[in-house]
Amino acid sequence: MTLKEQLQHKIDFKTKPTGSLGQLEDLALQIGLIQNTLSPEIINPAMLVFAADHGLADEKISPYPKDVTWQMAMNFSSGGAAISVFCKQNNINLKVIDAGVDFDFPANSGIIDAKIARGSKNMRHQPAMSIEECQLAMKKGAEFVQKEAGTGCNTIAFGEMGIGNTSASSLLMSKFTGISIEECTGRGSGLEGGAIDRKTIILKEIIEKYDPQTPLETLATFGGLEIAMMTGAILEAKRLKMIILVDGFIATAASLTAFHFNPEIRENCIFCHQSDEKGHILMLQYLNAEAILKLHMRLGEGTGAALALPIVQSAVNFLNQMASFEDAGVSNKE
Repeated sequence: MTLKEQLQHKIDFKTKPTGSLGQLEDLALQIGLIQNTLSPEIINPAMLVFAADHGLADEKISPYPKDVTWQMAMNFSSGGAAISVFCKQNNINLKVIDAGVDFDFPANSGIIDAKIARGSKNMRHQPAMSIEECQLAMKKGAEFVQKEAGTGCNTIAFGEMGIGNTSASSLLMSKFTGISIEECTGRGSGLEGGAIDRKTIILKEIIEKYDPQTPLETLATFGGLEIAMMTGAILEAKRLKMIILVDGFIATAASLTAFHFNPEIRENCIFCHQSDEKGHILMLQYLNAEAILKLHMRLGEGTGAALALPIVQSAVNFLNQMASFEDAGVSNKE
């Protein structure tokens, strides 16, 4: 029997009707295959939150000013944000990383300095990043994952903070999937009515301005420093055979980008929640992914991934701890 067959047999012969634990059974099978074992485990789960500014924010494509990026990064680090609360609740090791914030954090802020530049460029006028900046961001993202793996961590999640990053994600989504920019563009952090229309017009202008040919060129043209760092981190987490917990719209856009570098990352990705950001469900469908949670959230930060971890842990626990029909002396179906 292959490992997949052995895992399926173990799942099917637990004391329950076949398939009755639904998506938990799919998760147990996936995690067993990721870890190449019949008895997988979650060790030292980590959350890396990458923060960066976007030059495109100068075009007022968000209702919030750019300063919110650094202010929220400080809030993450001091324990006051949603992601801080949920990581603490679920014993997830949280690290906040400055990938490219247009602000100098104080030395005692607790924020890790990996600043590539003081934000990406305004895509209306030039590509978001140079190829070199994009490659450096990806390399640094990979290095952060290596550090976590060095602590024994085998389950990793990624969050982000950056005013304007839903716009970057919509552009990446449209380019990689071929779905129209109109279908990929939503409210972001809370645009209404005409402001969404204006954002869409600007993004349409940008996507028609450039014609990148490779995944790297596409990421450099339309992405952001935090998205590039996350993309490199996802690729490295796959190489290290880690469980990758994917958050919402922006994290999925980074996963979609990583998928175009290496389609095999899909095997390690657990999609944690379906965001209310327009376009996310289409991105999930493109990746043939079913999210664990649907809570009408659109916060980002990694919050959906942090909330889904206990469910992922439950999939591992039932596989390892639940009795089989034979163990329990329970009659199986005829």
